[in-house]
Amino acid sequence: MRDVLGPSVEIERIGVVGAGTMGTGIAQIACLGGYETRLHDPVSEALEQGLERLPEALAKGVKRELWSEGEAGAARARLSPARSVAELAGCDLVIEAAPEDLGLKQGLFATLAAACGPEAILATNTSSLPVTAIAADIPQPERIVGMHFFNPPALMKLVEVVATEHSSEGALEATAAAGRRMGRTPIRAKDRPGFVANRLARPFSLESLRMLEDGVADAATIDRACRLGGGFRMGPFELLDLIGLDVNLSVAQSFYRQGGNPERWRPSAIQGQKVSEGLLGRKSGQGFYTYGNGPHREPDPDLGIEAPTLDPGELARIEPAAEAVLTRLLAQIANEAAFALEEKVGAPADMDTAMRLGFNWPLGPLEMTELIGPERAVRLLNELQAERGDAYSPSPRLAALSGGGE
Repeated sequence: MRDVLGPSVEIERIGVVGAGTMGTGIAQIACLGGYETRLHDPVSEALEQGLERLPEALAKGVKRELWSEGEAGAARARLSPARSVAELAGCDLVIEAAPEDLGLKQGLFATLAAACGPEAILATNTSSLPVTAIAADIPQPERIVGMHFFNPPALMKLVEVVATEHSSEGALEATAAAGRRMGRTPIRAKDRPGFVANRLARPFSLESLRMLEDGVADAATIDRACRLGGGFRMGPFELLDLIGLDVNLSVAQSFYRQGGNPERWRPSAIQGQKVSEGLLGRKSGQGFYTYGNGPHREPDPDLGIEAPTLDPGELARIEPAAEAVLTRLLAQIANEAAFALEEKVGAPADMDTAMRLGFNWPLGPLEMTELIGPERAVRLLNELQAERGDAYSPSPRLAALSGGGE
């Protein structure tokens, strides 16, 4: 039996379970990375649809000059269907990309463990469920890891390699090596709510919703400040509308429960109200913006501002409230990053990489901490805590960096 605890695990054959958008995307980059790839879905119609979509996606990539016709042809030749779980036997790495349902994933992992044997590394692409819970009662828990890709996998360069308490170094490094061969940038993450990237993204929406509740500015003004002054591609409310307010609210509720109900992760009442009214964003035609045949907002003017910036003069040219919006947002981003470092969910450099590649942020959260400065961030957090409560309690690490803590 190959020892997954050792440092020399080699992966040559990959199985992907789940032929939806994520699963076929993962299979696509596995084939492009030179891996013999077997795609499986327990629903035969879904498997057939996935097998049809994948060549089409490879052809689109050729037109966009992401890879050559020769590379696409070689990738197509490496793909084969696995019409039963038994046909995944012999795969060195099996990546599960099923819907985010804990019972479903647990059942799949039990089936995979029995079919693939003790030598296969089993990875879950979950974005919101604990890897440890998915892997509960599976034999050889040292070979079970998280391998979280971002959507769409062919374009998003980040993959989070998630370690449970039992994951072996050999399995983790082999999984990271597979991610690199697929053309992704792997980072290591601890099995904590949201791993690295989704955890650090929490303040972008939650703090913006709190500012809306507090009357700091309306949604369009907050979005404009984030785009023009913060350098974000989309404002938080545009992003919420794109994702779907109901989907984002479900994620927020899951974070809140898994994290032990911390005040800084409490879901927004405003968002809950919109969801109850059926105002779900783009898919319902209305959320924080109204969507019709034309654009939902006017194009941003070119103000010649080099974002991100906290320069008061430049921010005043955007909106009178822009400085208040961005300082408050960056203070909470810095605070969440400090909490994450305390919990050792990821290495500092990986945290910045995660947000640049996973969410297209202009700077990583630690770089944003440098921009606002720990002293300014903690001073603002203390003021907000006195006014609004423990959602703004500074982390001990950030307080220490400011010179006012441990």
